[in-house]
Amino acid sequence: MRRFFGYLLTPIFYFCFAVALLIFHPIQWLCLKLGGYTAHKRSVDILNFFLTSCNYTLFNSVQFTGHEKLPIGVPIIFVANHQSMFDIPAIIYHLRKHHAKFISKIELAHAGIPSISFNLLHGGAANIDRKDPKQSIAEILKLANNMKQKNWSAVIFPEGTRTKTGKMKNFSVGGIATLLKKNPNALVVPIAINGSYQMVQYGMFPLRPFTKMTWEVLAPIDKEGLNAEEIVKQAEDLIRSKVEH
Repeated sequence: MRRFFGYLLTPIFYFCFAVALLIFHPIQWLCLKLGGYTAHKRSVDILNFFLTSCNYTLFNSVQFTGHEKLPIGVPIIFVANHQSMFDIPAIIYHLRKHHAKFISKIELAHAGIPSISFNLLHGGAANIDRKDPKQSIAEILKLANNMKQKNWSAVIFPEGTRTKTGKMKNFSVGGIATLLKKNPNALVVPIAINGSYQMVQYGMFPLRPFTKMTWEVLAPIDKEGLNAEEIVKQAEDLIRSKVEH
């Protein structure tokens, strides 16, 4: 029965999602040209409010908790598990006060996806070419410098790829270690994402309706006396305890 409703509701979801992307593409361009970074970021925040709200067309719930107590105006490295492409809009919107930038595949930045590719190219993301280590390091260092100079934050999915079952993959250290080297005082904050992999249980069509999805921002990790590998392992263990229970 759930799958049946998925066939009925998924076209509505995709229609709303696509309309939001198409409408905000020229809005982003205008905001960037006329108002610079601040106006552009505001347009991206509003876009992701609407993209997140598209979940309600599937009668899916979105619960984002734990971020209210985080300090504003300090660099934060958000470390999250990755369950689906639909993880991202809620993170951008709910962490908007922290200027959270993603480490993303360069292919997405050049894919010509309305709004999304434009934001990746002009919004401060680190767009890495996984086949080119030098380029990847340079992009991450550029983001790390912006974190240091502008108190931006970064969002990284250390699994590298999305899970199809909800079972987490091991976290890699590289990107986080580079960010920490430039920003040793940055907070490292885990985010445990639950349920969004179920949204694509049947694939991209139909999407699964009546799905509970949660983003739980955990307490910052106490980094004192820990190296990068130990910090990432602690983040992984904390997230795993929330996701695989």
